[in-house]
Amino acid sequence: MANLAGYKFAKEHEWLVTAGEDYRLGISDYAQKELGDVVYVDLPQVGKQIKRGESFMTVESVKAVSDIFAPVDGVVVAVNTALSAQPELVNKDPYEGGWVVIIKAADIGQVSEMMEASAYEDYIAGL
Repeated sequence: MANLAGYKFAKEHEWLVTAGEDYRLGISDYAQKELGDVVYVDLPQVGKQIKRGESFMTVESVKAVSDIFAPVDGVVVAVNTALSAQPELVNKDPYEGGWVVIIKAADIGQVSEMMEASAYEDYIAGL
């Protein structure tokens, strides 16, 4: 894996990393490889309330449409508008240019419950 110090991962393959007081969110390299070529990202509206464990957006690939689940409770404060014109950024650069939203977490404790990168690597090795 790339240098993912500070990244936190959910079992559903979403990741979070701090972005100032908020958190940048995307899908893992493992997830984008499983999806195949991403052709469309259905970005949520800024201000959308999200609840941990619930789908809040979708990503469409040549294989399927997949839900993206909120790893924590919060609100969407920004979206990666570059994905509207270049959804393939999710495949090319899942941890930097391919992020999907920035959220303000309602409960920082939920973030600390997520897996560190090394634990996530162990998790996907068992899939």
